[in-house]
Amino acid sequence: MATLTTPTPAPPSLTPRSRLILFVLCAAQFMVALDFSVLNVALPVLGADLGLGRSGLQWAVTAFALPSGGFLLLSGRLGDLYGRKKLFLAGLALFGAASVLATFAWDPASFLAARALQGVGAAAIVPTGMSLLTTTFPEGPQRDRALGISGTLLSLGFTTGMVLGGVMTDTLGWRSTMGLLSLFSLVVIPLAPGLLPESRTPERPRLDVPGAVTVTGGLLALIYALTTAAERGFGGADVLVTLVAGVALLIAFVVVESRHEAPLVSLPMLRRRTIAFGNLGGLVTFSMMSTVIFVLTLYLQQTLGLSAFATGLVFGVQGVVSVFAGSVAPKVIGRIGARRTLVLSLAGQGVFVAALLGIGAHSGAVLAGVAVSLASICHLGAIISYGVTVTSGVPDEEQGLATGLVTTTQQVGITVGIPLLGVLATTGGDLYGGVRTVLAVDAAIVLATALLLAIGLRRRA
Repeated sequence: MATLTTPTPAPPSLTPRSRLILFVLCAAQFMVALDFSVLNVALPVLGADLGLGRSGLQWAVTAFALPSGGFLLLSGRLGDLYGRKKLFLAGLALFGAASVLATFAWDPASFLAARALQGVGAAAIVPTGMSLLTTTFPEGPQRDRALGISGTLLSLGFTTGMVLGGVMTDTLGWRSTMGLLSLFSLVVIPLAPGLLPESRTPERPRLDVPGAVTVTGGLLALIYALTTAAERGFGGADVLVTLVAGVALLIAFVVVESRHEAPLVSLPMLRRRTIAFGNLGGLVTFSMMSTVIFVLTLYLQQTLGLSAFATGLVFGVQGVVSVFAGSVAPKVIGRIGARRTLVLSLAGQGVFVAALLGIGAHSGAVLAGVAVSLASICHLGAIISYGVTVTSGVPDEEQGLATGLVTTTQQVGITVGIPLLGVLATTGGDLYGGVRTVLAVDAAIVLATALLLAIGLRRRA
């Protein structure tokens, strides 16, 4: 006799309102991701126009990276306590105003101040936007799909910025890159207040001021040291002092959190395997992929002699395949789970980065384009699956902490990869040999991390 089975109900589809909420949140994330890369190609032209020297050009990047990474955890917690929507809207307004100031900057001081304010705005937007996403969309297929779209636009925004930066600078001037960010904020700001729901923790515990001071100071010092080392190496006194200070402050942060009754970051949360290993996977995938993009840019332009525009087109293909990967990754997660997807994605990223070792000293643009695109598919799978892994099973009142860790991992990962490995490609006389060395070390680190996560994320019986 045949056994009747009840078909599994299809996951609920997104309502028109939830689609608009997702659009607003993802557009804001895309805007911030665009800001990470849109200015890179424009830096030489910008420096000549504003009178910025070599060190000034470095600060055009560092002035944004310092506050955007340093204030992430604090912003996530403030959103938990006082309202994520309020802080998100404040971040949007500040980011938009700072982008206008950067567009019309009249001297180096006004431009660097605008970049710093953009960084503070981004630090408010990113963790609160992610918290609003994870609290608006319930855990399961809807959240996986929302995180997939968000991760796709995050990767696409970074790649789009690389392509648009060169085109807009050549045709409209460097100020147009900052003007583009102003236009994005003008699109998002009018929609957000009426659409986004407010969310916060039910209680109002006292803010952990010592924890906020130590973690923010530690991250600021660490990011300064690493971004400066990317330009001048680790031999400078300021790099060494801030590096030691950053490590010391982060150690002090751990001590403070272990004794505070309402800590900024719950140490038991960090002891959860999904959060600890998930964030490790996120740190490695971001840091190692940003390093690959950096050294391939040097290889394509300085070894093969491609123009900046042609190099942007190579990475433009990467952006196109990211859209495909973003639509597929949530389905894979739904079928095999976020943990397995994270491990397999990291393994795939490592394999395709290793394939880049086949590039030659006189040819290899096609192989570089194909291999980096395939690596990017796996990279995006790792981004989405680590976000799902870290935020799954976390109660709503702690989502700000969890997503603050996720976004801090993203920022630190983007920051540390290039100074730690990229220096191997630029310090020696043989750029081609240095690029191959970086790619080999990069692939080994990613593959070793995939193996470690395969062991660490195994479900207990």
